[in-house]
This record gives sequence, structure tokens and C-alpha cells, in this order.
Amino acid sequence: MPTLREIALQGLSHMQESGQLRVAVDEEARGILRGWMLAKKKGTTSPLPPQTKPHPRQEAASTTMQSVEEKLAYLRERAAHWKAAKALGTLRETMVFATGNPRARLMLVGEAPGYDEERLQEPFVGKAGQKLNQILGAMGLNREEIYISNVCKFRPAMGENQGTANRAPSEEEIAACLPIILAEIRAIQPLCIVCLGGSSAKGLLGSTASVSNLRGNWHECQGIPVRVTYHPSYLLRNESMAAKRAVWEDMLHVMEHLQLPISNKQRRYFLPR
Repeated sequence: MPTLREIALQGLSHMQESGQLRVAVDEEARGILRGWMLAKKKGTTSPLPPQTKPHPRQEAASTTMQSVEEKLAYLRERAAHWKAAKALGTLRETMVFATGNPRARLMLVGEAPGYDEERLQEPFVGKAGQKLNQILGAMGLNREEIYISNVCKFRPAMGENQGTANRAPSEEEIAACLPIILAEIRAIQPLCIVCLGGSSAKGLLGSTASVSNLRGNWHECQGIPVRVTYHPSYLLRNESMAAKRAVWEDMLHVMEHLQLPISNKQRRYFLPR
């Protein structure tokens, strides 16, 4: 299980690889992070420079924040005040984190919270969430068994009179929130991830290809197998048997990867009669 130090180092490394060379932290945190990065480059395990002593509160955190639940609680708190996202000025204020089992074998990642998700502060609780629940039920799963999150943690804004209208997050909004979802993945270490929609795939895979071009194959994010499929909202707009079968075929591959039981009836769902 990765430690908090490992999560932080991996996040910093990803930010460097993405071209982000500055991060807003206080002096105390800067010293700690600098020591960690220097130790990593030298191949040592010393978490701090020899001349630097950790603050008592940080010592306590390093010894107690080891469980997945505690790591996610830490990330939730950080996400609520995530400066990179708030600095854009294009996202709304309420942060919507994640839901489900922190020790799940399967992790689903959508694009961003919408009106219902922002109101209830939980991902996938609107009409798209109801469709997702139906898909999970057909797989023999429920929300409590898996982990559900979004690549963007805030509802994208559309002006003062936005009402119930929603939009997909921009590339800048995805990039701003990306370190959080990547840290979630490292904390949970699921056996499999499903990207629900193009925005999710764009964030986790760094791909601008369409969902139709990405689906049907296995991809990888931080060493974890990833399957891409259409967002449940797509099925609300397109109720054709072909669309339903496409999503279901993706889920059948996920079930096989997780070694879930699959009946002949399940294999025939949404096939032409």
C-alpha cells in the first residue's frame, strides 16, 4: 500500500512531467517536499534533509495516515481547497469528491459533477447515475462494492443563470484537477478502471481520441488496466440497441478481467433477436 510520502512524490513527478514547475505551498511544506524530492533523486529513503526536523504534527501524520480511508480523507480535504482549480475561475465552488468502497477492485471515473451531483455532493446521482446503477446491476454489482469518482471535482460553470444546465470540463479544468484523481488511484490501487466518457479518458490516458476509437481495447494508467466506454448520459440520448450493446461489451470485458461470473443470458444482452 503506497504511503502518503509516495503519493505526494508521485503527484509531484506527474506535475513536473506535465510541465507544471510551480506549486503554491507554505515554507514548512516546501522544505519537506524539497527534501523528499532530493532523497528520491539520490535514491535514498530519507524523507527530509538531515538538518531539517519534521513538525510534531507532521510526525504524527506520517505514522497515523496509513489506511486508504485516511489517505482519501486527506485528499478530500485538499481537493475542497484545490488552488489550481479555483484559480481558473471557470468552476463552481462546491467540491464533489467520490463515493463507494475505498478497497474496491473496480474504479469508475466520470467527467465532472452536474446539477444533481453538486446539490447532493456525490458523483452520479442524477439521471446518468440511475443509468449507471442499472448497468452495475446487470453486472451483478452495486455502488457500495465499487469506487466512483470524477476526473474534475467541481461542476463547470456556465454563468449566473446556469440553473440545471451542465457542460463537460475543458482541458484546462481537467488538468487542474488531475493530480487529485491520480492520487486517488494510487491510494486505492484498483484492479481495473473504467473511463466513462471522453473527458475521463482525456485526463487519465492523455488522449484526445474519441470514445469510439478508444473503446474495445485495454489501456493503462499508472500501471492499472483501463477500459474506455461511453458515459451513461450517452445512453440517455441514444437508446439504440447498438449503443447499449457497445457499452455492455465493454463491461463484459471488465467482468472477465475481474473474474466475475458471467451467465449466457448476460452475454446475450442487447444482441439482435
